[in-house]
Amino acid sequence: MTTVDATTIRPGEFPQTVRLRSHTLTADVSVATGSHDAAPGPHDLFDAALATCKSMTAMWYAKRRGIPLERVETHLESDDKDERSGVYRMRVHVELIGALSDDQRAEILRALASCPIHKLMTTSEVQIEMV
Repeated sequence: MTTVDATTIRPGEFPQTVRLRSHTLTADVSVATGSHDAAPGPHDLFDAALATCKSMTAMWYAKRRGIPLERVETHLESDDKDERSGVYRMRVHVELIGALSDDQRAEILRALASCPIHKLMTTSEVQIEMV
């Protein structure tokens, strides 16, 4: 079980201090939403979860199979214009850097469809209980 704690930094304002394990992050919302855009917002963190999972899954997969992957660059664009009607679009481009054959590159890219966050976002039933 993972615990995440989010606490308002200043009374009456949006920015939050977020603590998970031994890490501390800051979150905020945009100026358009009424804050200062001092840090990534919840949607940004959601998008970042997928982007980082894709990169880390590629590296994990390559290491387990002895594929000479040196670096991964993931670029994600999101479109929330239809979110209120139930559609949130993400477009992900992953660049694999290293002396890879075409087959190795294709193998890693196929594996990325199974990154844990991708699966969580697309195939899992997420249950949220307010206590």
